[in-house]
Amino acid sequence: MKKVSIVIRYYSLMFCMISGLNVMAQATTETPGTTEKKEKSAEIAFDNLVHDYGTIFEGDPGECEFAFKNTGKEPLVLSNVFSSCGCTIPSWPKDPIMPGKSSSIKVKYNTSRVGGINKTITVESNAGESKRVELRIIGTVKKKEENTLPEKQPSSIQAEPAK
Repeated sequence: MKKVSIVIRYYSLMFCMISGLNVMAQATTETPGTTEKKEKSAEIAFDNLVHDYGTIFEGDPGECEFAFKNTGKEPLVLSNVFSSCGCTIPSWPKDPIMPGKSSSIKVKYNTSRVGGINKTITVESNAGESKRVELRIIGTVKKKEENTLPEKQPSSIQAEPAK
């Protein structure tokens, strides 16, 4: 009976050790090709992630650009660019951006809406580390002051009679 107990303990101990080594090996082993793929992927780097309009007036042009560069080793493809609201319309290059080249995303905000601006533009691409980037536009739109002409008032200067 003692021999059976020792054998069971021995096999249990061996099972635990082998299982533990297997788990450790899985945790430290990278999937083949993942490191190489990260090094060879496209990467997107924006000059600025936020554009501040400051204070603008109703009807003013609400256009801005977000410049970016492909800092990776593969062509960068922007698959989708969309905004958080229908009042903000982005336009982006549909052709691949080659490594080392730059381009921009143009954004047009509808300034007929008076009040604060805080909108998000989401960029989806094939970039390795940053497949999804959020850009923001902020600022304030004030109501445009009406330009009124002063009312005509009678002149206090009297004309001299002609000689």
